[in-house]
Amino acid sequence: MWQPEKPETRRSTQFLSSMGDSLPKSPSTLPESSEAVVAFVGKGVEFKGTISYSGAVRIDGILDGEIQTDGTLLVGEEAVITAKVSAGTIICMGKITGDVSATEKIKLLAPAALNGGVKTPMISIEDGVHFNGTLEMIEGVRDVSHGASPRSVEDSGVSVIKRTAA
Repeated sequence: MWQPEKPETRRSTQFLSSMGDSLPKSPSTLPESSEAVVAFVGKGVEFKGTISYSGAVRIDGILDGEIQTDGTLLVGEEAVITAKVSAGTIICMGKITGDVSATEKIKLLAPAALNGGVKTPMISIEDGVHFNGTLEMIEGVRDVSHGASPRSVEDSGVSVIKRTAA
């Protein structure tokens, strides 16, 4: 038999659907994603386990486990993540400990801290970010804009020092 929806359920559904609009938009917050935020782990929330999703997820709380998506992961300034992370795009202002891979790009914005191995075709690291780990630039999406052609390292004027085993 049909039962009317409980008011608590209706309110929580409305809250989740409007969450993207209710996030702070001050300059110190994360830039907006082109994707709609489909889930939110708020400040003060602790989550242990695996998150698997499509779309954008914002984390401002504590997460311990694994994150898998082809979408965007937004990591807020107060977030603490200890996890293996695999995403399309990662935009981080918080703390991540663990191996991280992105198929599109990773943006680390101050005061982010990332400790672990990183694999991505494109990365930007802002002044004030703490990065301790390894970086592997993988083949993937590369943006060579306005008809510019890629140059070799020799043509760029950049010095390259190669370490050899002793």
